Amino acid sequence: MKDVENQSTVKKAMLLSLIPGLGQFKNKQAFKGIIFLGIFLVFVFEFIFFGFSALQGFITLGTEPIVDHSLFMLIEGTLQLIITFLFIVFYVLNIKDAKTIAMRWQRGEKVHTTAKSIMLNVFDEGFAYILTFPAYIVMTVSIIFPVLVTLFMAFTNYDFKHIPPAGLIDWVGFKNFFSIFFLSSYRDTFISVLGWTLIWTICASTLQIVLGVATAVISNQSFIKGKRLFGVIFLLPWAVPAFITIMSFSNIFNDSIGAVNTQILPLLNHLPLIDISPIAWKTDPFWTKTAIIMIQGWLGFPYIYVMTTGILQSIPEELYEAAKIDGANALQRFRTITLPMILYVAAPIFVTQYTGNFNNFSMIYLFNNGGPGSVGGGAGSTDILISWIYKLTTGNAPQYSVAAAITLIISFIVIGVSLMVFKKTKAFDMEGM
Repeated sequence: MKDVENQSTVKKAMLLSLIPGLGQFKNKQAFKGIIFLGIFLVFVFEFIFFGFSALQGFITLGTEPIVDHSLFMLIEGTLQLIITFLFIVFYVLNIKDAKTIAMRWQRGEKVHTTAKSIMLNVFDEGFAYILTFPAYIVMTVSIIFPVLVTLFMAFTNYDFKHIPPAGLIDWVGFKNFFSIFFLSSYRDTFISVLGWTLIWTICASTLQIVLGVATAVISNQSFIKGKRLFGVIFLLPWAVPAFITIMSFSNIFNDSIGAVNTQILPLLNHLPLIDISPIAWKTDPFWTKTAIIMIQGWLGFPYIYVMTTGILQSIPEELYEAAKIDGANALQRFRTITLPMILYVAAPIFVTQYTGNFNNFSMIYLFNNGGPGSVGGGAGSTDILISWIYKLTTGNAPQYSVAAAITLIISFIVIGVSLMVFKKTKAFDMEGM
């Protein structure tokens, strides 16, 4: 009989909490009940005077040009969806809280009822959540909100023919994705740009990683003198702002007046059996791609060098001594001791080098603006996906919705590859730590 009464009390608290705060009042937590009820009333007020119309506008995206601004409706509707989702989470937690506290009363456990004791308990048991709460708010506003707007925009026809408020935006479903993968004008360009993006990412990132690891391993050898001097020299590319370095290399690789064609190659031609003609670094797609890969290797290796140097200094010398006694040569010691230790620590960082270069807009844009030539769809021969998106949104005939769809595709590729690599390398496996 007592169990039935207990269950009835718990159910009553849960039913009352269908209006947030009432269940807390039933559990004799008036302070918490006031807060929960206040949040509920604020949301109801917001939804009546703003939220309902925002969701309605999000669904229709406007019905009358000039009067209705479809883009604003899309943004306001997205914001309202986030607010509604957060309220639903709060609503569920409110019911769960009412049930939990009611069960505590039934079991005779201690329940905090005064405002002071509730606040002290929150700081005691939820201090970590209080500290991270501002970060979650910032993340929601600065990351989740823009991402959702981009996501929804990919399913509209937002382009130069539909510019609010003169023109209305409409929902078109998966049409933009269909165009990218099946419409020849976009498909050929997408395949070409995606192929070069993958080549660029793999080659440039691998080059800077190999250079960084090699310079760190070589300069860390005991017989090398002047290690500090080498350290300063290797850090110079990192010390100079990348913007300045890229613009300088853009001039250095100029076909007609650049230092490479006018000074370096003629100097090399004085050597026996060498005869190199001037190279079309900025007018031939192949040589332009070669140049930017080499420049990225130069820009990116100092960071890898510094990180690898720190890892090498933490490897016990006894391991190398034992390997020497066993007859291992320098290459074997590197393959069995040095390289595994580097990968064990730096694998996540190496992954970020690839994902970073996958979206390395500044290198492509500043060196030659994605040129030379064109592969169609507004993309140059050296444009990667991110720079193509830039051109799609800033050209004479902007294609915002298509650019948003490509942005989502980029996100899926980067996130998918990163998660697979992190899982394979167990980068975030904290077991045994």
